[in-house]
Amino acid sequence: MNKIYTKKGDKGETGTFHGRISKSDQLAITLGTIDELNSWIGVCEPNKEMHRIQTNLMTINSILAGSKKHKFSNYETIHLEKFIDKLSDQLPELKNFIYPVGNLQVARAVCRRAEREIVKLEVKDKNILKYINRLSDALFVMARHVNAKNNVPEEVWKI
Repeated sequence: MNKIYTKKGDKGETGTFHGRISKSDQLAITLGTIDELNSWIGVCEPNKEMHRIQTNLMTINSILAGSKKHKFSNYETIHLEKFIDKLSDQLPELKNFIYPVGNLQVARAVCRRAEREIVKLEVKDKNILKYINRLSDALFVMARHVNAKNNVPEEVWKI
């Protein structure tokens, strides 16, 4: 039986393709945030689009961790934009902020945090940052779409 534990992280370090780094290193924090985002997406309603997003997040984490085997294409951002437009066309126009409701809204908030963490890393591949930025928009629209489908009313925030 293979053991899940290696004991290599017991001293506060983790392994990347770059070598071992502190778990408090900005790269480790970013990788963990993207993993958290991917986990939240896994909690949401599974479908082909969600699986594609999860695959993209795993690819992004691999690239950030130093893999030379993967590249991230701008095509994935373009795909997300088309998906956002398709879903947005089915929703009423928003003119105010609404309260975030549902797991997809939690995923969106974690996605925004992942974006901030990626910015701190000063990632050279701008396709990654662009995709994560668009993903938060997609998660917002997906949340609205799921809530509309489930007859969950949007509550407008009033000052």
